[in-house]
Amino acid sequence: MFEAVIRMLIGLCLLVLCVILIVWVLGQLGIIIPAMVMKIVWVIVALIAILVIVRALRPHAGGWLP
Repeated sequence: MFEAVIRMLIGLCLLVLCVILIVWVLGQLGIIIPAMVMKIVWVIVALIAILVIVRALRPHAGGWLP
């Protein structure tokens, strides 16, 4: 389980770093992203992170997760 948690955390960090890198590159190219779009992107990233956490914890939840 410890190895799965470390792998999950590394994956989440890579997901966040990819989003930050994409936003930075677009900013360097002169493409301005509206604040509302950035909020929506971060909400989507948070939902993906929650999905990954639930999938990682599900085998060890003992039946209380659907």
